[in-house]
Amino acid sequence: MVDGGSITVPTFGIYSTKGEWIIEGHGVDPDIPVVDDPSLMAKGGDPQLERAIQEVVKSLKKSPPTEIKKPKYPLRAGR
Repeated sequence: MVDGGSITVPTFGIYSTKGEWIIEGHGVDPDIPVVDDPSLMAKGGDPQLERAIQEVVKSLKKSPPTEIKKPKYPLRAGR
C-alpha cells in the first residue's frame, strides 16, 4: 500500500460440530428482529431502542417490581 500498510486475506475457516461453516465473530441472532430503517434513523429515531423500551414496559406491567419497606433502624445505643 502507498502508506506502507498491508492487506491480509484469511486463509482458514472454522466449522461447527455439525460440519457447517461458521462465520467468525457473528455474535448472537436476536430474539426479536428489528429493522433499522435508515429514514427513521436519519430523523433521530432508533427503532431498536424504541422496541426495547416497549418490551421493558410490557415486562414491568406483567411483573411490576415490589416495593420494599425500609426496616426500622437498629438500636445502637450502649446498654
